[in-house]
Amino acid sequence: MDTQTRTAVVTGASGLVGGFLLGALLEDERYREVHSLGRRPLPKQHPKLVQHTVDFARLADEALPATQDAFCCLGTTIKKAGSQEAFRAVDHDAVLAFAKAAKRAGAQRFLVVTALGSNPRSRVFYNRVKGEVEEALKTVGFESLVILQPSLLLGERAERRPGEHAAIIASRVLAPLLRPLASRPIEARTVARAMRALAHSAPAGVRVVPSGELQELGR
Repeated sequence: MDTQTRTAVVTGASGLVGGFLLGALLEDERYREVHSLGRRPLPKQHPKLVQHTVDFARLADEALPATQDAFCCLGTTIKKAGSQEAFRAVDHDAVLAFAKAAKRAGAQRFLVVTALGSNPRSRVFYNRVKGEVEEALKTVGFESLVILQPSLLLGERAERRPGEHAAIIASRVLAPLLRPLASRPIEARTVARAMRALAHSAPAGVRVVPSGELQELGR
């Protein structure tokens, strides 16, 4: 396929990684059209951008535009969601619903942001949900499934997260000590750049990309 005819579908473009990713895809000459799915329109316009307002709880009933590459940056926190059940509805159910809808729309490659430490058997609820959705995505049947597992994300969010903000400040101070470690914090812009790069080099099957590798790919 001529790469200039490729289309992309993105969810979570209102978030930290998703916002950078959307901008990167719109600038990429290999995509002629980029579709963004969200609960509300983004304050962004571009000749290649097509926005769709969707209800992720009813995504099974939605017909997505034909696409080759699907990018999922959906994610929330338990505090913002209000409960563990509401968190799971976003980070597991909505992600899986989007994946299935993208597969029906012809997506060959599915790239998703989860988190470092994802494990379906973890005692930590957050990590367990992330791990469970990774396992569920492996059953959807994409030609290529790429799972990005970033560490603590650095960048300016629209909403304030005091605990996370304190961790980010501490991580910046300790960066020289953390630099050799795969778990060091990572810029959201770096994750987005790595995600775009991985879409153009995604092998068949499942590829899990930990944070340390994302640091290299997103330079």
